[in-house]
Amino acid sequence: MSIPDLAPGDALIIVDVQRDFLPGGALAVPRGDAVIEPLNICIDAFRHARLPIFYTRDWHPANHCSFKAQGGTWPPHCVAGTPGADFAPGLNPPGDAEVVSKATVVTRDAYSGFEGTDLAQRLRKLGIRRVFVGGLATDYCVRATVLDALRAGFDVVALTDAMQAVEVHAGDAVRALDEMRSGGASFATVRDQPESRAG
Repeated sequence: MSIPDLAPGDALIIVDVQRDFLPGGALAVPRGDAVIEPLNICIDAFRHARLPIFYTRDWHPANHCSFKAQGGTWPPHCVAGTPGADFAPGLNPPGDAEVVSKATVVTRDAYSGFEGTDLAQRLRKLGIRRVFVGGLATDYCVRATVLDALRAGFDVVALTDAMQAVEVHAGDAVRALDEMRSGGASFATVRDQPESRAG
């Protein structure tokens, strides 16, 4: 299924496409850079339609609780203000993109772009009813963001060819997609640039 037509009330959420999650980064997602091309297609379409685009990012303090040295799961990554926390080279964020920083408190982790942020309020203020979601990684931050968007009452279209999985355990990506589907998300692929009805 290709991406549906865009319309007023739609927004794009790009999840954590940051240097540290790309191949060679501190917490690399296999083939993480493969999301850049389809996401750029979406960015161009949403810009053309004059619809909002939100970029979530990990923006960790240096001693964040998710890091192994503090008893967490992951190596240090996406430390606020470091090159690893920058958005991926080749991604084309427009100047008016909305940036949502998450996991900014030492003692609190956040996989979802909605957790500990004002993302839901910002979307509602703009009259958003449906969100398109892609980014990194399918089985962690994309999954959590999709599920929280559904819980917040938004319709969600998960862009399956604009996300990649970590797969710490075999089958994690499939399980994440199943959870999204069970939660009420619909799926689409970015095969052709979506058309717009937004005028």
